[in-house]
Formats: sequence, C-alpha cells, structure tokens
Amino acid sequence: MKSSLFLEYIYIDYYSSTPKYLQLANSIIQSVREGKLTKNDTLPSINELNYNFEISRDTAEKAYKYLKSIGLLGSVPGKGYYIKNAEAEQQYKVFLIFNKLSPHKKILYDAIVDGLGNEAAIDFYIYNNDFAFFKKLLQNKSNDYTHYVIIPHFMDGGENVHEIINTLPKEKLILLDKLVPGVTGDFGAVYENFERDIFHVLEEALPQLSKYNTLKIIFPEYTYFPNEILKGFFSFCIQYAFSYKVVHDIQSEPINKGEVFINLMENDLVILIERILSTKLKIGEDIGVISYNETPLKKIILNGLTTISTDFEKMGEMTADIIKNGTPSKFEVPFYLTLRSSL
Repeated sequence: MKSSLFLEYIYIDYYSSTPKYLQLANSIIQSVREGKLTKNDTLPSINELNYNFEISRDTAEKAYKYLKSIGLLGSVPGKGYYIKNAEAEQQYKVFLIFNKLSPHKKILYDAIVDGLGNEAAIDFYIYNNDFAFFKKLLQNKSNDYTHYVIIPHFMDGGENVHEIINTLPKEKLILLDKLVPGVTGDFGAVYENFERDIFHVLEEALPQLSKYNTLKIIFPEYTYFPNEILKGFFSFCIQYAFSYKVVHDIQSEPINKGEVFINLMENDLVILIERILSTKLKIGEDIGVISYNETPLKKIILNGLTTISTDFEKMGEMTADIIKNGTPSKFEVPFYLTLRSSL
C-alpha cells in the first residue's frame, strides 16, 4: 500500500485530550477493523508521520511501539513497519467526555482505561464545564462510537443539556457522576445521589460534629457543583439542630471557635487552611475541617483531613463493566466518610 493512501486513514483531533500517540494507534486499529489495512501492508516511516502530522518522533515511535505490544504490527530492520496481524482485538470505541481533569477524575479515568484494557479505543475530551463547548463536541463527533460516556457538570447554560444528550443512541449512552432530568430511554449510569449521600455521611460523623455548634459549607456562587449538596446539608443541620451557613467567599468569612467548615473546591481549601493557621484555633478541637473528594495528599495535610468522597475507582470499574457486559444498567455509588484528625 502506498504511504500517501495510508495517510488518508489517519486522523488527529487537536481538541481531544487523548494522547496523540493513542489517536495515531487507534486510527490504525480502526483501519484494520474496517479492512482498509490488511495483513502485510506496509506503514509510513517515523519520518513520514512526523512530517505529515506535525507530531514528534517520540509520539510516532510510541504509537508504533504500542501497536507492536498488542501484536498488531511487526517490523523488519531497514524496511520498516507492516501489519503483522489483521485481527484487531479492540471491540469498543468509546467517546469519553469529562467536565474537567482533577486528581479524583484522573482516578476515574484510569479505572475506566484499566477496566477496558486493549479491548477499547478511547477518545477523551475535556470541556471545562463550558456548555457551549460540550455541545460543539457532541454535535461534531463521528457516529462510529460503540459508547458515549458523559460527565454532565456545567457552570451555566446547561438547563437544556438533556436535549443534546437525548440525540445519542440510548443503548450506547452511559451517564457518569449524576443523572440528568429529562434524559429518557434505557441508558446506563454510574452516579451519585448528592442530597441523600451528604446527609448520611454527616450523620455518620455526628459523634465528632457534636462538639461544634455551627456548620459552614463553602459553596461558591458560580460553580458546577449540584444544588442537591446544599439541600442535603440543610436537611442535616435542621434535623440535628446545628446553626449553619452557606459561605460564598472564604477569603472574607469570619472564622470562629466551634465552627466546622465543609470545603468543596481545592483552591478554597488552601485559603481556608492558611486563614485557620493564622489564628490560635486548634484544628480538630476548636475548629473542624471536612474536605470534599478524597485524594492521597489529604491523608497528610494537617496530619490528615477528614474527607467526604465517592469511590471514583469503583465508579470507573463499574463503567467498564457496563461497556463490556453490553447491557445498559444504572448503579448508585454512595459517598463514604474518612475520619481524620481535622474533625
């Protein structure tokens, strides 16, 4: 096969967060699956890929090395690379779209990738909580995906997101992290029940919370966090007779003895800790701190931060299972509480 013809089968999406070497490898795998490439077909050289797609030699070499590792490519010194095995192992092509990539979302991403292994090609996108960009990505997607895995969190403009999502084939759809009102049909989901879960984990922490009188939740006015978190927080405080407050700006909020701060944003956590350390209040005795979303570093900060979190690794494993089982299923993944010295 002529290299010029082969190059027509390669597609690099510069909006995608999928590493370019994987995009290159997945294009070759897709071409094999579609019969465009057959056994013993030769592939372009590293230099040709570097020139035609403006990718580094390292990227091209990494793509070919990956394809050799799964048995698809062979190579002959001095002659280059060729299709060694035309039986591509990949069964799934997944459109995976996250609102952002944070430490806990990376745990989720890694669990999905590990769960699917070499059975899937994953095109990964991040829309940064921007509904317009999310809409553009979905409208411009190709139609050859076996699954669409979506985390739907937006800063604003997402009121009609169900209309966009409803255009997708429901047997291929998996919603992650939250359900979206108005999305109809028999689709898959691995989600959190934010209102009920925060109530239950605060209830679990009641013995530690009882030495404080006021609970404050740091909840920015402009945020992608669902309001269900606030509803569950209010219900808990009312039922167990705690004074409570929603704090929009931690930078200017008074910090007093007897208060517990529930923090959602990582940037706010830094400000909160700095401000507490500037006082004479002792964390875990005079004042409490609960952080949202477990990360490895929170085991160490202030001798351990108490956290409320979802099991993101489990969420990713369940998503991979839904894809491999081929049957749309819905699973709720509850919050869990990790008590440490900050409470």
